[in-house]
Amino acid sequence: MDLILQPWPWYVAGPLIALIMFMLIFMGKQFGMSSNLRTMCTMCGAGKTAGFFDFNWKAQKWNLVVVIGAALGGFIAMNFLTAEAAVAINPDTVSNLKELGFNSAGNAYLPDELYSLEALTDWKALSILIIGGLLIGFGARWAGGCTSGHAISGLSNLQLPSLIAVIGFFLGGLFMVHVLFPLIF
Repeated sequence: MDLILQPWPWYVAGPLIALIMFMLIFMGKQFGMSSNLRTMCTMCGAGKTAGFFDFNWKAQKWNLVVVIGAALGGFIAMNFLTAEAAVAINPDTVSNLKELGFNSAGNAYLPDELYSLEALTDWKALSILIIGGLLIGFGARWAGGCTSGHAISGLSNLQLPSLIAVIGFFLGGLFMVHVLFPLIF
């Protein structure tokens, strides 16, 4: 049981990811979470109004299992396999977040200030969630995939556009954390 409860070292997790990626490439599949949104929209009939959604979604149902597994795995890990209610982060980061108004920093995986039911009544928190969701969706579509698709699948296939996208994700993340985050909060 200790094996499951502890984080796996890079030399175990890395080769496991590489093995899964090799199997996907061998079977002609590409991994990515944002492509599932396209599949779900197609399942709901969006292909009747937009050509982008007009494709055989049944060929992608294996990837929907990945999304369900990720959500289910996260729920199981958080509720049954985690001794602590929060991820261990640097005390300086906790202090900085508390200065910005995130009093739940260091006590929970997600900040209550943005992800609790009470946050849905706060216009600023709701605006941040809606605008952030739209920007992430637009960015994933514009980049031709999300961070997991480009960083794991695209780089495994040695695709230059994925390398460029990953560099962009990294630089955008740095800009967000060091410039925009302090301005917003």
